[in-house]
Amino acid sequence: MPKVTVVQVIYNNRRFIEPVFNAVFNQTFKDIEVVAVIAGNEDGSKELLAEKFPQVKIIDPGYNIGFAKGHNLVFEKYDPEFFQLVNPDLVMEPNYIEEMLKAFDDEKVGAVTGKLLKCNFVGADPIRPDEGKIISSTTKVQKTNIIDSTGVVIYKSGAARDRGQHETDNGQYDDLAVVQAVSAAGAMYRRAALESTKLSKISTTPAANAATPPVKEEYSTLVEGGGIKYEYFDEDFHSYWEDVDLAWRMSNGGWKCMFQPAAIAHHGRGSGSHPGGYKKVFSYIKFHRQIPPRIRQLNYQNHIFMYLKNSSWFYPQFFIREFFMACYMLLFEISTFKVVPNMFKLFPKMWQKRKNILVCKNRGRDFYKQK
Repeated sequence: MPKVTVVQVIYNNRRFIEPVFNAVFNQTFKDIEVVAVIAGNEDGSKELLAEKFPQVKIIDPGYNIGFAKGHNLVFEKYDPEFFQLVNPDLVMEPNYIEEMLKAFDDEKVGAVTGKLLKCNFVGADPIRPDEGKIISSTTKVQKTNIIDSTGVVIYKSGAARDRGQHETDNGQYDDLAVVQAVSAAGAMYRRAALESTKLSKISTTPAANAATPPVKEEYSTLVEGGGIKYEYFDEDFHSYWEDVDLAWRMSNGGWKCMFQPAAIAHHGRGSGSHPGGYKKVFSYIKFHRQIPPRIRQLNYQNHIFMYLKNSSWFYPQFFIREFFMACYMLLFEISTFKVVPNMFKLFPKMWQKRKNILVCKNRGRDFYKQK
């Protein structure tokens, strides 16, 4: 097996395919295989990928499988030493994977992120397939020196943010460092760390999963002895916060997350934190209202479940922050509360997951920033 399996979950990301996959196959480290999971193909992403990059192994479950479950399919099916995740809008510098691997010289390191800088994808959107003809994209990558992520910081309040996001890169994060969590946009995971922190799947009632189509049989969830099923990213999260949840679980299990500044990639993130934070109230409201309701709902649900599953204690800061968030949503984003019934359905399952997570010496007060 190749040493590194590169993974991408594609959801109607045709305009990014050529610059992103050109960067993948331009890596100085060559012992790789590349796997793409198709979560959405209304724009012909799959056809363009198959024609332009036939060496990519394509998994098509046939429905929007989500970020978490899409990656889990690959974690189960393939057996490299490392998995390199590549967001659909992430363009790696040629030595990205080579530099990322150096951070794993420490056997306690389970996950690594590089320095992610913001970029813009400019130019015309690619034309969709017409009568079987695949037309290339004219999308170009416009790089910036604005930081997107150098790791993730987690606070006692349950808030989490990408370290350095919106700052100009002046070398202030140029030291190899332990971080609390990593963004999955460009993270690399050690297979041993994933295996040691995977969770047993907990069944739900048919009503809770009634709207979820089954995965094609050949991509069914891995079943080990006794019929026990496992998940790496939490599939109940679907998308958003599943990366921080996994990194926190790794920390609870005795693994370290690292930031490798020598590995640089460019991320065209669709949404992130508001540059001014909560202090610029009116611009924050305007910014937050532009986020699609479904994303706001997943963000709200998953950040609570992440804290519930992984935090050793329920700090006062958490309840204070949640109170003010609830007040804000009642005034400005009441549609976010539509996710609450589903949260009640999932709560017993999340509490069971909390009990199943191994409590190790790394779990405790020193894990948090004080906010």
